[in-house]
Amino acid sequence: MKKTIDADKATEKDAGKATGKTTGKTTEKSKRKSRLNLLGHFERIVELSENSGLSDEFFADAKPHIDYVKRCLHLNDVQSIFLAHFVDQSDEYNIRLSEIAKTVKCRNVRLVKYMDDIDELEKRRYVRCSREGGISYRIPREVLDALRKNTEYKPESKKNISIGDFFAFAEQLFDERSNSELTFSAMVYEINILLAENPHLEIARKLTEYNLADDDEILLLLFCSLFVYNNDDCVMYHDFEKLYDRIRFRRIVKSLTDKENRLFDDGLIEHAGGDGFGDRERFKLTAKAKNELLGELNIVEKQVENRTGLILSASIVVKEMFYNENERKQIDRLISLLDEENFKCIVDRLRDRGMSTGFACLFHGAPGTGKTETVYQIARLTGRDIMPVDVSQTKSMWFGESEKKIKEVFDRYKTYASSSRIAPLLLFNEADAVIGKRKDTNSSTVAQTENAIQNIILQEMENLEGIMIATTNLTRNFDQAFERRFLYKIEFNKPSLEAKRQIWKSILPSVSDDDVERLAAGFDFSGGQIENVARKYTVDTIISGCEPAFETLEDYCKHETSEKQRLKMGFR
Repeated sequence: MKKTIDADKATEKDAGKATGKTTGKTTEKSKRKSRLNLLGHFERIVELSENSGLSDEFFADAKPHIDYVKRCLHLNDVQSIFLAHFVDQSDEYNIRLSEIAKTVKCRNVRLVKYMDDIDELEKRRYVRCSREGGISYRIPREVLDALRKNTEYKPESKKNISIGDFFAFAEQLFDERSNSELTFSAMVYEINILLAENPHLEIARKLTEYNLADDDEILLLLFCSLFVYNNDDCVMYHDFEKLYDRIRFRRIVKSLTDKENRLFDDGLIEHAGGDGFGDRERFKLTAKAKNELLGELNIVEKQVENRTGLILSASIVVKEMFYNENERKQIDRLISLLDEENFKCIVDRLRDRGMSTGFACLFHGAPGTGKTETVYQIARLTGRDIMPVDVSQTKSMWFGESEKKIKEVFDRYKTYASSSRIAPLLLFNEADAVIGKRKDTNSSTVAQTENAIQNIILQEMENLEGIMIATTNLTRNFDQAFERRFLYKIEFNKPSLEAKRQIWKSILPSVSDDDVERLAAGFDFSGGQIENVARKYTVDTIISGCEPAFETLEDYCKHETSEKQRLKMGFR
């Protein structure tokens, strides 16, 4: 039976086993090892650790590979081993330690001894840890990119940054905390570093000067972030619930409800609206807080105003799209109509004839057929920014809030459209939830609220001055009142055989024409499914350092669909 040891307790004797006396054969083997890149060493560590029980023999055999990782990334033995396993499963979003325990054949309880080292990997941002529904990990894309280049990953510097970057970093921390990828204490630690390294920013100086408790400092910074990014002057409890654990959240709610929170006392927040009962659960920054904390933003006020909540056309990555013939004709026509010069001419003529000047378009069809990406590419080609609408956010759990939120969406779009040189696109992605058939108002209060939302959307579409595009997977449950308000309706079908050939070849150019033909003919995939397969194939290539065999690509295709596909003749 193999005797197991911890990596950090490997002895010089073990190291000697790994080196020993050199021979011609071992010298050649050493040369091959020295030619391996970082991912290659990771692969060897994982291979050697399989079924090893993390024995002393494993550490001896893997020592050259572990040492390479340690030197390159400045990690210890245990951290190097676990990072290798995390990278090996990097195509998974929820990597669990129990799966690693199965791979190396040791009990879960043994891995608990190494939690300090795994926590250090998280602290150094090599992995993200989610604590919602059990502990799981993922490897961020930027980490993989660094490792692929054989370099140590170093998080972007937060020192001496601009006010815009300051809020971008803060927003990222809030997102990670909301997704349970940061503990509250870790978030506070990162925020404090952000403040300490940027004393040149007024907001950092003021927050330090206020000397608030952690709970209040985080809450105030969130208020500022919501105002900067969303122009949100109506913050409610659900906006910050996920930032705190249950006990902290209840304590904050009570202090705000009773108006006994220090942020009230210092004149930094106030109730939103009037003095009615409903307003006791809505809050906003005071004019004092905006002046003291956000005053320096007026330097780039116009820039912030124009960019808030928008996806800029210049930031959209070029992506070649492949359509069936009928779809291509309709999309090309729409692109031509939305060209700014043509669009202005059309709007002027419609206005002269007393007709509505708004353009509402519906993209409908099966998932993965390119509806959303088409909107992005139309925006890029016509130079139009996109104002995306998160439908789930408009359907608030608070009664009466949903109608308010959907009205705010259209009001904000009107502001953008009227102040921009080129009107942006208003995108309702996956709009099934708000444009379906209206419900019986006697059925429930929820039905009344949903119908009220739909009535607002219908009215706003009637008076639309700009361009709205809605995407949906379902049209059978479509309300006829909406249908007539969409001027252009384009159905997206699964790609034809020729389109599938083009997609496969475009996304995996190294695959031979014969294999592309087999894939296109053998699998009735949407473009999105083809891209999923290609991503797995690419991750496999990155990790292994060479392209997998065609049979591996075929297996990915089989796993992509839940239906058992009957392969055509000539396709193994």
